[in-house]
Amino acid sequence: MAENTSRRLCLNINGLLGGLIATVLLLSILGVLTYLAIKVESGNATTYYQIVDEQNIPMTSTDTEAKHYKLVK
Repeated sequence: MAENTSRRLCLNINGLLGGLIATVLLLSILGVLTYLAIKVESGNATTYYQIVDEQNIPMTSTDTEAKHYKLVK
C-alpha cells in the first residue's frame, strides 16, 4: 500500500511544535495563577485585625463566625 503523504502538517502538533505549544500554555497558566495569588496576598496584607480575649479562644469550635477577632481599619 502507498503511504499517505497528503497529511496536513498544520494540524499535526507532534514533536517540537507540540512541545512549544504545551510549554507556552503551561507558562501562561503559571503567569495567570501567580498574578491572581499576588493580587489576593496584597489585598490580605492591608487588612489588619486585632485578637480579642485570646485566653478564652476554644481549640475547636463549630461556630462559623469568628468572634475572637475584629478588623482594624
